[in-house]
Amino acid sequence: MGLGLLAGPASAGVDASPSPPQSEAVAFCPLDLQLRHPFLCRRSGARTALFDSARRGEYPERPFPLKTLDPTLGNMPFHYLRSRRDEGTPLYTSVDDAFREENPYRTVPPGFVYFSWIERYERHDKVVYMIVPGVYIRGEGLARVGAPTFRGLAFSRTPSGTFAWILNRTESRSEPGYDAPATGRFFDRFQVVWVYETRNVGGWDWYRIGPQDWIEQRLIAKVEPDPERPEGVESDRWISINLYEQTLAVYEGGEMIYATLVSSGLKGWWTRPGVFQVFEKLESTSMEGAFEADRSDYYYLEDVPWSLYFDEARALHGAYWHNGYGYPRSHGCVNLSPADAHWIYNWADIGTYVYVFDPSGETPTDPSAYGTGGV
Repeated sequence: MGLGLLAGPASAGVDASPSPPQSEAVAFCPLDLQLRHPFLCRRSGARTALFDSARRGEYPERPFPLKTLDPTLGNMPFHYLRSRRDEGTPLYTSVDDAFREENPYRTVPPGFVYFSWIERYERHDKVVYMIVPGVYIRGEGLARVGAPTFRGLAFSRTPSGTFAWILNRTESRSEPGYDAPATGRFFDRFQVVWVYETRNVGGWDWYRIGPQDWIEQRLIAKVEPDPERPEGVESDRWISINLYEQTLAVYEGGEMIYATLVSSGLKGWWTRPGVFQVFEKLESTSMEGAFEADRSDYYYLEDVPWSLYFDEARALHGAYWHNGYGYPRSHGCVNLSPADAHWIYNWADIGTYVYVFDPSGETPTDPSAYGTGGV
């Protein structure tokens, strides 16, 4: 994750005293003086933009208040396989039956199907996996799955301004609007940037993320730190989920201590806005079901990691089957990267508040629009 563009909206060490008369300003400033004390330097020539950036507090870059995350948080306790077998996946009660393709006791229907496995066997170029003790599947039509590596940010204190993740690799514009010249500077997916300014052009907000770098709102997921306790939250510990931005923030003791990207419910399977509390914690659990009458959207997911149930069947949980954080993808649950799910699982307790909101107002609030939810 690139943090090279993280610069505080109010720069530490920048002299805020009035600028001296141009006749008294230093005619030529070394770069370090220009950055640290821009008001001592003559505001002219090629360094004008640098002067303006320093005056606005964009330079010099100040450290983001990050805490080191345990590098093992994203280590998965399971190995996963995806089944793409159109006829379904037979389950066997012995490794010999699996190799001979005899006596299956059940067939998992085709669909969005993932298994976790604990042992692998190979005979005569054939492969069989043990998925739980005494249950086996053949290897044909199965593909191994690598867990996503994205992770959010832990903080030692609340960040001092709005920040964001870039959602797609994109080239910035020199001014807000697609008619403005491109800068030639590209920002990568999951790169973290500060947001210094917002302007609306053509019905869309544009964010200035650098001295002359503007990116349109659909390409960015921003977090506006807000340690004020939401109405209905009766604790100084809560999880805040912004459905429009697809971001999550964790607050404790009046400080933001964690933030990340999520994938919440798709249109028609929305994650319900409101104030909830965690009522169940499961280190791993299997999820199975379908929402369409013809079961065309059938899913079967073994060992979903680090689940926190907060609204009927809707839970915060790790999602090992995609890397699409920052975009809605679920049937109502809040999907997290495995590392994020693990961190939040360790931090949260039964009863921890979960505040879900949509600042755009696009998500229905009528209870009749919601079922029990799902993965």
